[in-house]
Amino acid sequence: MTKPVRLRGRSFLALVLSPELPFSDWLASLDDLARRSTGFFLGRPIVLDVGGLEIDREQLAGLLAELSKRNVRIMGIEGAAPSLLGPHMPPEMRGGRSAGDIEPSDGAAQTAAASDGDGGQESAAAPAPLPARASLIVDSPVRSGQSIVFPDGDVTVLGSVGSGAEVIAGGSIHIYGSLRGRALAGSAGQAGARIFCRKLEAELIAIDGLYKTAEDIEGALIGKSVQAWLDGDELKTVALA
Repeated sequence: MTKPVRLRGRSFLALVLSPELPFSDWLASLDDLARRSTGFFLGRPIVLDVGGLEIDREQLAGLLAELSKRNVRIMGIEGAAPSLLGPHMPPEMRGGRSAGDIEPSDGAAQTAAASDGDGGQESAAAPAPLPARASLIVDSPVRSGQSIVFPDGDVTVLGSVGSGAEVIAGGSIHIYGSLRGRALAGSAGQAGARIFCRKLEAELIAIDGLYKTAEDIEGALIGKSVQAWLDGDELKTVALA
């Protein structure tokens, strides 16, 4: 008797890159981000959003090739007309709901996309954010290579966040030790989110898609207790008393 195949849906947080024309300038900016935040794209599922771009299939194929050279692996394409997609391209994705910019595009920056469901049914909708009272407490250090992702609210780390580690929260981030890795708050579109840490030595901090890398952070704040927040389109940082 043939054993039935079990199909299940599952939600995953992905980054969305939204390229701009001309691609050469946009790729140069992407290269600059990669230099300043080494390994940010490695191992991450990424969706390419080309909605609104006046391009042809050859241009899209060229962009995918350039991204592949940079080890940016595209899991799907959003916003593309059917005539743009070819048999050897990533599949079309629809129905994604924004969960906030993670990176400059995180970041992005980049917005979040996901697929979920059960019984083999899938969609590209990320889980809706829970009320602001939702929170996650991490009572051990976040070590290099670890990633804490909690899009439903605030994250509190009672220890330190090591170099090469990251914390991504839909709300605010509180770190009671050193922040040496990456902290990305407001990933669910909460511009009012903040980042607090006892000792700032970060590789990258970001709130609602606006970010600073280690080179952008004021030297006087390195090693200090710091809070970061958004003031309009500016990511501000200040030492805590």
